[in-house]
Amino acid sequence: MNPAFALDQRDAYECWRDAKLSSHPSTPQALIVEVADPRALTPSERAALLQRCATVNMAIYRSPLQDDDKDIPRRLAQQLGLQRLDANWLADDDGISPIAVATTPGDRAAFIPYTNRAIKWHTDGYYHPPSRHIRGMVLHCVRAAGAGGENALMDHEMAYIALREANSDWVRALMANDAMTIPERLDEDGVARAEQSGPVFSVDPQDGTLHMRYTARTRSIQWKADKTTCAAAAFLEQLLSTDGPHLFRVRLTPGMGLVCNNVLHDRAGFVDDGLAPRLLYRARYLDRIRGD
Repeated sequence: MNPAFALDQRDAYECWRDAKLSSHPSTPQALIVEVADPRALTPSERAALLQRCATVNMAIYRSPLQDDDKDIPRRLAQQLGLQRLDANWLADDDGISPIAVATTPGDRAAFIPYTNRAIKWHTDGYYHPPSRHIRGMVLHCVRAAGAGGENALMDHEMAYIALREANSDWVRALMANDAMTIPERLDEDGVARAEQSGPVFSVDPQDGTLHMRYTARTRSIQWKADKTTCAAAAFLEQLLSTDGPHLFRVRLTPGMGLVCNNVLHDRAGFVDDGLAPRLLYRARYLDRIRGD
């Protein structure tokens, strides 16, 4: 385990924590990188995106390209080391999901991302097994909503620091393999997705990076029924409900996008422009952003 995330390695943790806090930006504007063409980054554009992702696990790019083109997020991702696309069952055949209000009955219409309703705090793929952890993501805006649809963002490492500073036993509880359980999902054919238990925080054994698996939903989720786990979950809920210095609110406009190591995020409800409904392309990966 990375000693920074080992609860018995206080010195290593404090060294990592202090470096993290000193380098962390204080405004969402610091996340933005101007990019001429996300499909073909210049060396300086790529370096700027990688630097922000290394520091705060996310970056926002802003470009003049407003084309309805899935190659924009796909080719951008490839330049940042994202290769293993997670082709979830609601994605298109190419593995990329068009995030828009579903206008016809079907599978997508039953799930909140494909409505105009607010989405609570979460990391993507919290219902996946460890072998399918979503570690990287690109969210590219083709068309913004007529009103609303903002995202709140928080580096999951900052949530870890907040918890550990408040009570290290809460971190220990949330690293247990049965801390959070997502019940099975049924459809007309039976079990469409098996029950999935796992930790909220885990450390990748290969590269020592911190992964977070979380949802603020109160339905379709079961927290381990002990006082410490429940207290930790309550602390997280309170942390994410407060506009602290490490919580950023952004509204993606056409040509903008988010690249991240699956940070905590939510989405405000929105009202569509009837002539140009909101459309974002989401590409989720089993890789982290990397520059080598």
